[in-house]
Amino acid sequence: MNFSRIPGQKEIIGKLLRSVKEERVSHAQLFTGPEGCGSLALALAYASYISCENRTEHDSCGTCKSCVKYEKMIHPDLHFVFPVIKSKKSPDPISDNYLEQWRELVKKSPYFTINNWLDSIEVENAQGMIFSSEASEIIKKLNLKTFESDFKVMIIWLPEKMHQATSNKLLKMIEEPPEKTLFLLVSEEPDKIIPTIVSRCQLVKIPSFTKNDIETYLIKRFNQAPDKAADISRVSRGNITRAIELCENEEFSLANLDRFKSLMRFAWKRDVISIINWSEEIAATGREAQKNFISFALRILRENLMLSLDQGKNSLVFLSGEEATFSGNFHPYINKNNIYPLTEELNLVYSHVEANGNAKIIFLDLALKVARFIR
Repeated sequence: MNFSRIPGQKEIIGKLLRSVKEERVSHAQLFTGPEGCGSLALALAYASYISCENRTEHDSCGTCKSCVKYEKMIHPDLHFVFPVIKSKKSPDPISDNYLEQWRELVKKSPYFTINNWLDSIEVENAQGMIFSSEASEIIKKLNLKTFESDFKVMIIWLPEKMHQATSNKLLKMIEEPPEKTLFLLVSEEPDKIIPTIVSRCQLVKIPSFTKNDIETYLIKRFNQAPDKAADISRVSRGNITRAIELCENEEFSLANLDRFKSLMRFAWKRDVISIINWSEEIAATGREAQKNFISFALRILRENLMLSLDQGKNSLVFLSGEEATFSGNFHPYINKNNIYPLTEELNLVYSHVEANGNAKIIFLDLALKVARFIR
């Protein structure tokens, strides 16, 4: 991964380049920003630049032995940690068990969500976590000497998914790592990381992409027509992952939209039998898919409220395609009186799903409350 392949984030890239040139590379750095800001791509490009044998003023060379191995993610001094799942075959899972699938996904595109990752390893009802068994592997790997580069690099994707025991075991290693060790933590929710780890890291705050950056990327990468690219970049609101999803996986967004439409239709009619069937259907999906739906529902509610308040100006509304068509008819039902209880209930459902609550009960309760709030 090279900096030149990242569409934007020039200010952050400049700071990272200067830290290497001035030999001020902090041993533990927390790359954090909103979903779709390119934090993983930046961490990969940064690690590649640090290890490059013939780095230029603005980027790694891309052709040296180190760069070639980094591109394939097989460099012996590059290590990854990411959320995985427990199974009967693997009761104490570690990231290395899923390393081939991880490499394939990242090589396809470094812009993806936790849901994309878990779908790629075909989980069912499990939630991804970084389990305590991972801590021993990290300590063992980083206590080895470097093989080829000056630095051993450990990229931890979504450290907020670390089990408490994992975090506690890594504290000492992050505070006093072996010589020439670099931790790059890539997080979307740093407030969920234990404060003692955050306090030991240099914070690298990454903003969302600009509209022009995403528009240019879509035209080059997906050969999108300029008008379509402009529409998608506006709707994605700086989230390059969502922009890619709108280009590649429109059916996934449509599935969430259909599920949302059904919930609102059954709730308005107060069709209890259909509400029960709806709750059972969504309960049969995986927990990550359920959380993804809740996030989708929260976004659609927000956009419909803005549509109601914007009085036809559409300057604050970020909808397109089927979502815009549906919301054109639906938005009068969302107002200042019901938006607060609806969003509060959806956020509560999200936390209950994360806590492995009974999905049938959670979503049936949600649907029945929506039936009360929507009228």
